[in-house]
Order: sequence, then C-alpha cells, then structure tokens
Amino acid sequence: MSILKPFKGIRPKPELAEKVASRPYDVLNSQEAKKEAEGNPYSFLHINKPEIDLPEDIYIHSAQVYEKAKSNFEKLFKDALIQDEKPSYYIYAQTMFGRTQYGLVAGAAVEDYTNNIIKKHELTRPDKEEDRMNHVRVSNINAGPVFFAYKDNATIDAIVSEKTANKPEYDFTSNDNIRHQMWVVNNEETVKKIEETFANEVEYIYVADGHHRTAAAALVGKERKAQNPNHTGNEEYNFFLSVNFPASQLTIIDYNRVVKDLNGLSNDEFIEKLKASFDIEKIGSKEYKPNKLHEFSMYLDENWYKLTAKNSTYNESDPVGVLDVTILTEQVLAPHLDIKDLRRSERIEFVGGIRGLGELKKRVDSGEMKAAFALFPVSMEQLMNIADNDMIMPPKVTWFEPKLRRGLIIHSLLD
Repeated sequence: MSILKPFKGIRPKPELAEKVASRPYDVLNSQEAKKEAEGNPYSFLHINKPEIDLPEDIYIHSAQVYEKAKSNFEKLFKDALIQDEKPSYYIYAQTMFGRTQYGLVAGAAVEDYTNNIIKKHELTRPDKEEDRMNHVRVSNINAGPVFFAYKDNATIDAIVSEKTANKPEYDFTSNDNIRHQMWVVNNEETVKKIEETFANEVEYIYVADGHHRTAAAALVGKERKAQNPNHTGNEEYNFFLSVNFPASQLTIIDYNRVVKDLNGLSNDEFIEKLKASFDIEKIGSKEYKPNKLHEFSMYLDENWYKLTAKNSTYNESDPVGVLDVTILTEQVLAPHLDIKDLRRSERIEFVGGIRGLGELKKRVDSGEMKAAFALFPVSMEQLMNIADNDMIMPPKVTWFEPKLRRGLIIHSLLD
C-alpha cells in the first residue's frame, strides 16, 4: 500500500502566490525563461532556471548554476515565502477549459519508488536524472513536484470535496488562462485519515508526468540514507514532493511527431510503402485530427492524409504493442525512415498536442521538417495497465495539461 506523508510546506505569502508561481523548468529554454521572469524577482524560474541570472554563455549544468539556485531560493525564502508550522497536506486545484482536477500535495516515499509501489511507465535518461539530482543535492529542496495518479478513492474524494467548499489559501488565474487554487489541510484528525486511507486502501501510485524528477528525488534520498549513520526512516530526505490526482480526473492529450526527412524516399514512394500497413485517404489542405485509436493523420507536401492501421499491424492482447505510438514506430519510423531510437535520433522531434495541428503544419511548411504525424492520445487506463504489468511505454507518449505550477509548494529535505 502507498505511503503519502504530510510535511511542513514552504510556500508563498498569499499576496505573492501569483508572482512566485512559474511554469515548469522543462517547458521553457533559458531565453524564454529569462524573458518570462523579467521584472519579477519573485518568479520561481530564478530557482528552477537559475542560469537566467548568470552570463549567457554559462554551461547550464555547471556547479555555479546549482549554487545560484540555492542562493536564489534562500533570498526568495527571506523575501516572499513562509513555512507551515504543522505537517500538512495541500489540495491543489487546476481549472482549464471548464474542467477542474484536484490533486493532493504530499511527501511520496523513496521506499515506495524502490519497492515499485510507485509505478513507472517510461525509461529515464541518466543525464537528465543527474541534472535534477544536482539541483536537489545543492539546494536541499524538491523544487518541482512530480505528477502522480491513483485509482479513485471515495474516502479521499469526500475529504477533498469537504475542504474545497471552503475559501482557498490561493486563487488566481495565470496568463495562460488556467485557474490555480490551493487549500491547506492541517487538521490532525483529517491528516491522519488521509495518511491511513492511502496506507490501507490505495495499492499503487502511478507516475503520470515527471519520471526524471521522481528518479532523481528517490536517488538523492538513497544517497542521504547511506551517508547518515543515524538514519531512522523519518528524515525528510526519505520523501519527495508529489501532487496526486484521481485517475478519472486526468486527461492525456496527443503527443505528435515531426520528421526531418523521408530517408531518401520521394513523397510518392513513401506513401506507396505505407499502403502495406495502412488504409490511406487523402484529405487535402483541411486539417485532419485522428478521432479514434489506430487512426493517424499525416501532413506531407501541403496535404493531410488519414491513415488507418490494418488489423495485422497490432496485437490487442499486448498492452504496449497495441499503442498507436508503437504502431507508428514499427510500421513507419523504423522500417521506412530508419528512425529506430526515438530517445536519441536527431531526425525526429516531438510536439505536444496542446500546440494544435497548426504547429505541425507550420513546421513542415517552413521546410524545417518534411512530414508530421498526429496521433490519438492514450488513455489513463492504458497507462495504468502498462505500469501494472511492469512494462515500459515508448518515449514521448503522454502529454498532460495543465502543467503543475512551480513554487506554490516546496518540500525541504532539511526539516
């Protein structure tokens, strides 16, 4: 069963919450982050992207960058943050396009990650793990929450409904038109009930978004344990910052692909090869979005095509093999375009569906890319089924929106 622990959260003074809250570090490059934080000394981007306060030619993984994150956090703590005196849970609500999802902010257990109670569905890259590990090691905080899901639980739902009927601690709408609300849950009886419910009723927690942050936080926790001869298991380094959502409230949107070339094939030759695996319908210049599993859209030479995978291209009993990303890789990318390692190939890039089909069209029409493929999104049921079977999804399958804002809750490894 799952361990989710209350903690003494570090968070913005209410009047500064909107200024502190920032977008995630990995959706902005350094230049974009610098522009976004310009004129706002409270922006959490100064901690998550500290290179914006250093010379432009700085190596972003240098020790100086991580030390800057630490000093920037210490200054922000002094100027704009408070820390709760009692171990608490927090409810973080996000509303986008009229739909609200309610996440429980808590300390997830390193032990649960090690014991596979926290279920993974993606491989991680050591270089990205090391970057986030260094950030945690030097700053002694979990600056970026990981995005977890759990199978719906009526007890937790009732507690959340009761608490969110009250006035929130924070309530603001960010410039991307997403409403953010947060409630502090520190009543001892309620805190105990939440902790016991997860311990007794929630068997697994699933990584939705943030595999690298999860791995990094867990690895640092293991390091600290090994370094502490008086380790008890109750130290804060045994836990890391997580936001846990009921699976039914989450929506995965499409995660699409653009390729730089056709591996020496002409347009006609490429389409002819695809006919072995797909029924193909030329749509024309009007954008076409897939509306069911095993249906794809392709943009090539100013035309959209509807591709429907033939039954022989997938196995319904294979949780990974039935995924549309697997079909696209095995029937298109690998055999015809010679793109076999999606994690390392420089001939393919990935575009979150939040950008729309227009982004795919723009990148192909500009000549930057040769072709684009739009996919129907996977479901939470598919994700959990794969994780439950200890299987791994191909890279870049899931895109969750809205993203969690950084800086609204911070977890210290020291207290």
